[in-house]
Amino acid sequence: MKIICIQQRPGIGDFILFSGFMRSIASKYNCPVSILIKKNTKADQILKNNKDFDQIIYLDRSADKTGSHDGLGFFRLVSEIRKHKFDKAFIFNSSLRYRLLAILSGIKEIHQYTLGLKKDNVINSAKKLTEKVLGEQVSTEPIINVDQDLVDAAKTKYNISKEYKNIVLAPSASGEDKRWFIDRFIATCEKLNKVKPCKFYIAAGKNDKHLIDKIMNSSIGKNCISFENLTIGETLPIIKNCDGYLGNDTGFLHLSCALGLKCVAIFFSSPVLSYGTYSKNIACIIPKGESMKSTVHDLALGRERISVEEVYNKAKQILNL
Repeated sequence: MKIICIQQRPGIGDFILFSGFMRSIASKYNCPVSILIKKNTKADQILKNNKDFDQIIYLDRSADKTGSHDGLGFFRLVSEIRKHKFDKAFIFNSSLRYRLLAILSGIKEIHQYTLGLKKDNVINSAKKLTEKVLGEQVSTEPIINVDQDLVDAAKTKYNISKEYKNIVLAPSASGEDKRWFIDRFIATCEKLNKVKPCKFYIAAGKNDKHLIDKIMNSSIGKNCISFENLTIGETLPIIKNCDGYLGNDTGFLHLSCALGLKCVAIFFSSPVLSYGTYSKNIACIIPKGESMKSTVHDLALGRERISVEEVYNKAKQILNL
């Protein structure tokens, strides 16, 4: 049997959220699933050691409609999917475009959200579809497997020791409106470092140089290692060695969660019910006066209502400092 799962959201975190459902499908049918997904998800790097996944087919669509699968490129994608001769398709969206893709690709058994479905919590929608088709309850917990030799090599290379509390620190995010204040991150880390010596692994890229420099030039800088020159795949064995995560709602939150870390996640401009409640590994902090339901996109001003003391206390508790 050959199965394809279609998930068109572009983020690393988006892929991690849906990966648990894809694993459940693979387990139910006792075969690895192929995926149609966007390249920004870095799925090829994340899935190197994961037996539940087979082919990764990248969906090339862009906001300016210049992707190779935009416009008439849709038929190029149909041709590509058809050659794999898939038996089943699970489509994690309600778009007619992807249903037509499956039909024209010759896939006989298609499972998808109701066409034109009103927007729902992304986890709820995926869970309902998967459980309905599989006829059993499924877990929303994501899992990423990393080769143990790579984990051991990273431990040696970066001198990761239990003498320190090793924390993935993620001050960046996909947009400025999702980033808590860098000065407050630094102040929080300074307080944590006084409780127990900490090493911070700065989960940020080359475009976040201003954030990285500010941390490296602070009092905790000597205890920091930056991920800026590493690929996502290279960061995974380092993260696996760490004790916990402290940061914004970003791809590294979901990677850390899937690698089994306890995560303290700051939410103020993304929907907590979708991105912060699917795993027991995530402890959410939201703006004072808000609820899980009210913390959604476009609440950037809410970051003013998250204090250093609140984040420090939560991190101290969750990370066992």
